[in-house]
Order: sequence, then C-alpha cells, then structure tokens
Amino acid sequence: MTDETFDKVTMFGADWCRDCRRSKALLDRLGVDYEYVDVEADLSAADRAEAISGRKNIPVVVLPNGKHFVEPSDAELQGELEASGAI
Repeated sequence: MTDETFDKVTMFGADWCRDCRRSKALLDRLGVDYEYVDVEADLSAADRAEAISGRKNIPVVVLPNGKHFVEPSDAELQGELEASGAI
C-alpha cells in the first residue's frame, strides 16, 4: 500500500503492546539485525505503519523483500525470516 522500501528488517511497535514485545524478543533471540520504530516516540511512524499494512494494528514487521506482517505469530515470523534469508 506504500512504495517505501527497507534495507533491513523493520518493526513498528510500542512498548505497551504485548505482541510487539513478543515479536521484538524473537528478533533479539534470533540475532536479527533490525530497526525498531517506536510509534509512540515518532509521531509519523503510526501513519507509516498503517500505510504499509492498511491496518492500525501493531506490530508491523517489514522485511527487505517488501513482505510485511501484522501481529505475526512467532512461528510465522521465524519461518519467513528463515525463508527470506534474514537469519
């Protein structure tokens, strides 16, 4: 829904969001080089995440190949990270 591109795995989230904390912990545990964009600290980030996903839900995780996930399960996110070569 946007033509924004990302050079590395990018996660849009917030500290108060349980799913965000879970996905962030998975990325950390797997040693993924990623950028975390806090939608509370960066006022434009929530709009960017919504433009990418078409939804207001977080986390939004975007891979360098353009694929994105909204509220992914750990298994779904890890599987796609492996398939895309991010880990």
